[in-house]
Amino acid sequence: MRRRRAVSPAVRRPVGKPRDFRGLANQVLRYAGTSVSPVDFLRGITRMLLDVSGCSAVELYVKKEDTCYRCEGRRGRPLTVTMARRKPEEGSVLLACAQDTGRLGEICRAVVDRRRCGPERSFTAYGSFWTGDAKRALRRAAWLDASSRGRTLDGHRTYQSFAVIPLVAADETMGLMLLKSQKRDYFSEEEVRFYEEVAPTLGLALLSRLAHTALQERVKELTCLYRLVQLAERPDITLGQVLQGIAELLPPAWQYPEIASARIVLDDRHYATPRFTDGVHKQSADIVVKGHRRGAVEVAYAAERPDLDEGPFLSEERSLIDTVAQQVAALIERRQADEDKAHLQDQLRHADRLATIGQLAAGVAHELNEPLGTILGFAQLIQKQPGLPEAAAPDLERIVTTCLHAREIIRKLMLFARQMPPQKTRVDLNAVIEEALYLLESRCAGGGIALVRRLSARLPAITADRLQLHQVLVNLGVNAIQAMPGGGTLTVGTRASGRHVVLRVEDNGIGMNKEALDRIFIPFYTTKDINEGTGLGLPVVHGIVTSHGGTIDVTSAPGVGTRFE
Repeated sequence: MRRRRAVSPAVRRPVGKPRDFRGLANQVLRYAGTSVSPVDFLRGITRMLLDVSGCSAVELYVKKEDTCYRCEGRRGRPLTVTMARRKPEEGSVLLACAQDTGRLGEICRAVVDRRRCGPERSFTAYGSFWTGDAKRALRRAAWLDASSRGRTLDGHRTYQSFAVIPLVAADETMGLMLLKSQKRDYFSEEEVRFYEEVAPTLGLALLSRLAHTALQERVKELTCLYRLVQLAERPDITLGQVLQGIAELLPPAWQYPEIASARIVLDDRHYATPRFTDGVHKQSADIVVKGHRRGAVEVAYAAERPDLDEGPFLSEERSLIDTVAQQVAALIERRQADEDKAHLQDQLRHADRLATIGQLAAGVAHELNEPLGTILGFAQLIQKQPGLPEAAAPDLERIVTTCLHAREIIRKLMLFARQMPPQKTRVDLNAVIEEALYLLESRCAGGGIALVRRLSARLPAITADRLQLHQVLVNLGVNAIQAMPGGGTLTVGTRASGRHVVLRVEDNGIGMNKEALDRIFIPFYTTKDINEGTGLGLPVVHGIVTSHGGTIDVTSAPGVGTRFE
């Protein structure tokens, strides 16, 4: 074949010397040792081939398992990279990718299948196809169908010279190198042999780069999951801190960490990497806990990248983000189970503590009752003696008052310890409330507290211990009065609810925070000053109500007030 010597200044003339092609092979190998992505590697190799060959266009096809990468470079235009996937039963992914090149796709099929279609001089011993006159090659190509003859190879009339060279590795065609020129007779037989010498090195370099990248991605994925598990197993940090740590682990595990950011959304709370934005592309996986969607794991790219499996994301990254979402859901379930277990353990400890305190209270009450009664009796007898010194009267009054206070504490302890069994009869709750409020009215008036009654007129009678119900209302009323030192409103109401009746005692006093609210029924816990409270009033209320088969609901907020119902 005669080679044309005239070369346009706009197109570099290929260098047809063995050492130049060995230099190309060395460049390819050096480039293969860098850490660029497969897409950038293909671009770099394509650009090298354009520069060395001087061709008008270069295309590279390389397959890895069920994926084919295609990079096309045209002189004076940006390089483009596309990717296709194909199931094994659908045939060769390499051919599917190259089939889009028009009639040239049939030649690519022959090269991939290693078929020398007839005695055509266009096929070399290595299995490459090349021609310097596309029209003439088509007219003589008996192996093409009749409709293909007389047409251009690529569907256009732009290119005259073509070379299709297989990239063979491990005795398998794993890619193709297509060289195109607008000039006739652009390639010589010697140059085609030189390209064929470079092809095995190029094929191995491409495979190595793809395998190395796949290994890197797998290592990043496993590292991410390993560190995720390490975070999840730390008992010294909160769930929010764990989720923030997981979000920061995600960007380095993606193919383009320099433009990646991540966010975990859980129940309207966000845990994100700095400067997170939805970006131009986003990958997301739902967090589903016990069948309910609680949030999502998101990874976004802030810039454009070539399309791969799912936009610019790899299928492996889809698998990873799904796994992370599942791990987060499992972590939430586990943390919730741990909290429930801790709550149950607290309840058991509380029940055990109440039982112990009850036994202790019963014993103490019995032991103190007799000497206390003796002291109180003698003090009251002395008060009645004629001729009592005037200076002794206040002291005796103090003894009597202190003994009465101590006796009230003992009575509460007896109630708390269930040493005074309830005497249940049919009771009108409204009547009991009126009796108790009669005792509280003067104290409310003295403290500037308005007493509001909202008693249901049709309240059914209940079976209960009248004295214990009286104690419940007095204790709740006294607590409410003490919570309104500057005055306020004490509301007492009743209503029927199905087979039950409801008693409501509400104030607009200082209220309680959550910590106090969680502990109000613990014996001896009090927020009052010394000598102002025993910490037994509300535990006694709780004991009486539960012994009657009832429940207590408490709502409170600092500065708003408290409601017992």
